[in-house]
Amino acid sequence: MTYLWIKSFHLLFVIAWMATVFYLPRILVNLAEAGGEAAVRARLLLMGRRLYKFGHNMFGMAFLFGLVLWQGWRVFPSRLPNVTAGMHWIDAKLTLVAVLLAYFVVVGRMLKRCEKGVALPSAKALRWLNELPVLLLLGVIFLVLAKPF
Repeated sequence: MTYLWIKSFHLLFVIAWMATVFYLPRILVNLAEAGGEAAVRARLLLMGRRLYKFGHNMFGMAFLFGLVLWQGWRVFPSRLPNVTAGMHWIDAKLTLVAVLLAYFVVVGRMLKRCEKGVALPSAKALRWLNELPVLLLLGVIFLVLAKPF
């Protein structure tokens, strides 16, 4: 039962983090399209800052619960199973998660540079950039469900 609670919390925080990963680039698209509207720009920058901070917190919680799922059996062998037991799908999954985290940080830095007046890429380029995490998340989901290797 402990395992299912930990896994449920991990999924909850992953979903919350992925919401920020998907929405933060949309804020950048809106910023790129806002032009010289100072009030709109200020509101979007505020929303972006808050969302980025929220995303960091959600990733941290997802990371902690994921770490317990992955390595918790070493500390609590009678309560938590070894869910990866010599399988390597977890390596591929963690690599994709690291790429997603790098993407999140890059988008956050774009937001911070935008606050300082640095121009963003075009709205069209930002829309394309927004599609990358969908593909990465699909890979993560497939690896977790199929455990192909």
